[in-house]
Amino acid sequence: MTPGFELDLAFDPAPAGLIPEPGNPETLARLSAPAPWMADLSAWLTLLRADTELTCPGPVRTAQAISLGLQFCDDATIAALNGTWRQKPKATDVLSFAALDGDGPMPDAPCVELGDIIVSVDTAGRQAMEQGHGLVHELRWLVSHGLLHLLGWDHPDEAQLTAMLQCQERLLAISGKVQSHGEISCESTDGITAAL
Repeated sequence: MTPGFELDLAFDPAPAGLIPEPGNPETLARLSAPAPWMADLSAWLTLLRADTELTCPGPVRTAQAISLGLQFCDDATIAALNGTWRQKPKATDVLSFAALDGDGPMPDAPCVELGDIIVSVDTAGRQAMEQGHGLVHELRWLVSHGLLHLLGWDHPDEAQLTAMLQCQERLLAISGKVQSHGEISCESTDGITAAL
């Protein structure tokens, strides 16, 4: 049995002017408060820690506390970060900055820092409209994708991309909200939501 853990979430809400549906309480909560993300991330990490068939670093499986950051921003902010860290000075939907280095041994520690997930609300909104689903649905899809990257998942080929997307669907299904997606190739994963 996997032991329980405490989640420490450094949450940076979307700027007030960036919230596209201020009258929608779920959208407002997702973009301005950590509580809904604490619930999702705790549930997702619980599954990932418990299922030994899924990629999850050993220290994460046994940690008493897990820490990560989640920031919502605009296209200009994420484009600047993308240019600085990936040499791609354009907007993207989600960036992950993993603190764990898979190249060397990872120490067992009571608290494990995973890193940071940054999501562009502008891009997420466009992708949600293109897909015909709500912004909250798209945000959850992107945050789950970012979380898997923090845990060492990647998609350099079609097989690994398929495995990652299937895992995301499994994570979102925990609360009954599964992302339906169409054809996605590993050649164009800057926008991981594809046309149906």
